[in-house]
Amino acid sequence: MTLTQWLIFILIIQVIHGLGTWKLYQKAGRQAWEAFVPVYNGVILMKIINRPWWWVILMFLPVVNLIMFIVVWVETARSFGKNQPIDTFLAIITFGFYNYYLNYFTHVEHVKDRSLHPKSSSGEWASSILFAVVAATIVHTYFIQPFTIPSSSLEKSLLVGDFLFVSKFHYGARVPMTTVAAPMVHDTIPKLNVKSYLFDDHKGSDSWMNKLQLPYLRIPGFQKIKRNDIVVFNQPADTLLDMNNFQPDRNYYKPIDKKTNLVKRCVGVPGDSLEVRAGYVYINGKKNELPDRAHLQFSYFVQPKTSQFDPMFMANRYDITDRFQIINNQNTYYFSAISDEALKNFKNNPNVVSITPNIQEKGERDPGIFPHNPQYNWNNDFFGPLYIPEAGKTIDINLEVLPLYKRAISEYEGNTLEVKNKQIYINGKVATTYTFKHDYYWMMGDNRHNSLDARAWGLVPFTHVVGKPVFIWMSWNSFGQGFNKIRWERMFTTVNDSGKATSFFIPFLILLVAFILFNKWFQKNREKLIVKTIGTEKKYSSVANRIKAAFIDSVILVGAIYLTSEIFALFDSIPNIVKIIVSVIIFVLYDPLLTSMNGGTIGHSASKITVRKDGEFDKYISFPNAFIRFLFKVTLGWISLLTITGNEKKKAIHDYVAKSVVIDKEG
Repeated sequence: MTLTQWLIFILIIQVIHGLGTWKLYQKAGRQAWEAFVPVYNGVILMKIINRPWWWVILMFLPVVNLIMFIVVWVETARSFGKNQPIDTFLAIITFGFYNYYLNYFTHVEHVKDRSLHPKSSSGEWASSILFAVVAATIVHTYFIQPFTIPSSSLEKSLLVGDFLFVSKFHYGARVPMTTVAAPMVHDTIPKLNVKSYLFDDHKGSDSWMNKLQLPYLRIPGFQKIKRNDIVVFNQPADTLLDMNNFQPDRNYYKPIDKKTNLVKRCVGVPGDSLEVRAGYVYINGKKNELPDRAHLQFSYFVQPKTSQFDPMFMANRYDITDRFQIINNQNTYYFSAISDEALKNFKNNPNVVSITPNIQEKGERDPGIFPHNPQYNWNNDFFGPLYIPEAGKTIDINLEVLPLYKRAISEYEGNTLEVKNKQIYINGKVATTYTFKHDYYWMMGDNRHNSLDARAWGLVPFTHVVGKPVFIWMSWNSFGQGFNKIRWERMFTTVNDSGKATSFFIPFLILLVAFILFNKWFQKNREKLIVKTIGTEKKYSSVANRIKAAFIDSVILVGAIYLTSEIFALFDSIPNIVKIIVSVIIFVLYDPLLTSMNGGTIGHSASKITVRKDGEFDKYISFPNAFIRFLFKVTLGWISLLTITGNEKKKAIHDYVAKSVVIDKEG
């Protein structure tokens, strides 16, 4: 639906809500008309059900609102004394229309100061899971999302087994376009292997399900994609039916935000003229200079003397990790990817007779290469030149260049395109020029002969951009043994910076020791700073308050790191190493430092809870314990918080490790 259609749909929903709740509003001491005013009725409803006003914002966030609707339906019924399991069941199964029954056919009374705490452990579990999913969905959608590297298309820059944090806010977070979908998963529900979203994937379908798609919207970012940036994006040619079919006239019917996520290097930006010569990219006639962290790889034919090549030996000795196999009756090996550095060393292997690059000839057409048209004799190694469109720029179009931009004009920009009597018709009118609506990019892998990239499907519109990989927090090496399974040198490294990738894991440990020493001094003087709790009976904090604190802290951390990067951007002379160290310090020390010195973070204070020693409520936990507590909390994430239920003191796993408890503040 268009934005106008969505506004009309929302107004209809407001009328339905008003008709089903206006008497309930009156019974809660409000006016009947307040149930019909968009947005305002939500604010009033939050007062009626005794929930915070900002829940109204969550009601308008795609995907998140699917959960919030259910919560509000149930909370509305409970606010009028309907607390039994059957009431909850009816509120959910009738999609909220149970409140119509309460509104017109009952004499319920509003419970003004009802308890918001779940009355059973199962209720607390359900509440915890719902809030955890809501908070995590917001963070993943609009701020930071974790990814893993499954393939070797950017091998040596990003390795198979790297665990990344991908920033959504650098280029601007895209608002989810698929409004009815399961949270926390992409296009498929794990184990069940069924679609995670509501959509009819058959081309030409006019199903009501497809009308629930939002138009493309994006929150403004603070930087544009630069040439050679590594970018996560949705594969433009993907559908649920045939992901790897790149023919121009195939079925493209799949929501943009549910297409497969890929990570490649952006080698061409809007306005560039791109060409590939012998596997190397040329921009506007000049060879593209890649960052020093990038390592191009090409495929080779290798003839050995006698013995075979062992995969483990090749990986450990030459850093050749991609597949290789015997061809031509064991006379020749085909290596799918070898970097220049590895090639220099491999040539000196006494078992090597010859190494020949696998480069296609110029003019040798590969039918699997974009634009999949006989008049373009392009292949993986010799491609172009091709103009990469820029939003607002106009080009001349004719039957010769049309294959290059047909997909962009019709599929990505939503125009009808036909060719009749050797004339091009766009939206029913003869066209000799075309002005692009979007910026386009050219995404390629550094692994030039073992990468499925833009050479197969063509241009990538900005509408398909997901985010920017910024940080490697963990790296797993399947070839390693024991402790070498972890690539320690890649932990806590950045992705897009220049210079050799530096792990900040050791500096982080050094800072940790420094703060432990500081903490010993602080222990001697802390009695002056500790705010004593009052009384002896303590109330252990609820799961909801702790999740609220965690969510607030997540937003604060993202905001602090973003603000820091913006400040650093004003000073070009500041080395990248300093910028990275400051960001790492903010992320790593925020929680443990405030917890050991102040009894909790800003999120804890806002939620009116505090972290104390178990059994000694007048004491904060030490910095080492606070730090260990933080590590377990970050590693286990929301899983740790969900372990709060089921024990009297409501201790999570990280509380057990740090010997801490979380209690409500008094007063």
